[in-house]
Amino acid sequence: MGTQDDERIGVVSALVQSAFLVNAVYTESAREHGITSQQGVLLCVLMMRPRGMGELGAMLGLAKSSLTGLVDRTERNGLVQRESDPDDLRAVRVALTPQGRKLIDEFYPETCRRVERLADGLGDADRDALADVLSRVVRDNEVPVVFMEPGEGPFSKH
Repeated sequence: MGTQDDERIGVVSALVQSAFLVNAVYTESAREHGITSQQGVLLCVLMMRPRGMGELGAMLGLAKSSLTGLVDRTERNGLVQRESDPDDLRAVRVALTPQGRKLIDEFYPETCRRVERLADGLGDADRDALADVLSRVVRDNEVPVVFMEPGEGPFSKH
């Protein structure tokens, strides 16, 4: 695979290559935890609370059949379970099982550490500037929260 020497790359290339870089780290971490990267994303989305299938489909950008397959495979692995929605008995929510909670308690902090290391070559000012710029891109494009900031939410111990 080619490398970028010291020449500056444009915003499109930088964003796309950054996405590939983060995805590669995420995929490696998932593989080491015995899951696919898609299952890792699903577990991260379910960290805060159970979610309905429609909500999951919208958050993950998956068609109904693709989401059903992902949930089926993850359920067969004992990591998630379908449960009735207390607000709508016709609807189904997906929730972490105790085994899924245990796995995400290991996968999430390890994956955060690995992604954090991608910016090890940056000083504090550059890290802050990168976070500011990427935060604006994410907010401007109304990206759903599929991965919490380390230290936020009920998993703040991480």
